[in-house]
Amino acid sequence: MKRFLLTMTAPMITLMAAGPATAQWYGDHPMGWGGSGWGWGHMMFGGLMMIAFWGAIILLVVLLVRWLGGDHTHGEAFPRHKTPLQILQERFAKGEIDKEEYEERKRLLSD
Repeated sequence: MKRFLLTMTAPMITLMAAGPATAQWYGDHPMGWGGSGWGWGHMMFGGLMMIAFWGAIILLVVLLVRWLGGDHTHGEAFPRHKTPLQILQERFAKGEIDKEEYEERKRLLSD
């Protein structure tokens, strides 16, 4: 998971650092807009990129918190507790108790 985060964040940081260098083109327009005929369409693209940027940052924070969070229940809000019958079956399967004891305890639990 650490390798995944490193391979995902390193290119993003590089692209974010290189972004301002590409934004310094002034062109021929006195205000620095270049007069290339783009119109107002670049404003919509900028808004979408801002949403994508913040979405990526929020996603990275959520993934980092979940990764560092500790006990993973794999989709369950609370870990399920075993029933006494399940514990008895596990003990019998491991050989901790014999068949007679298993049958007796199973009968007691079912009553």
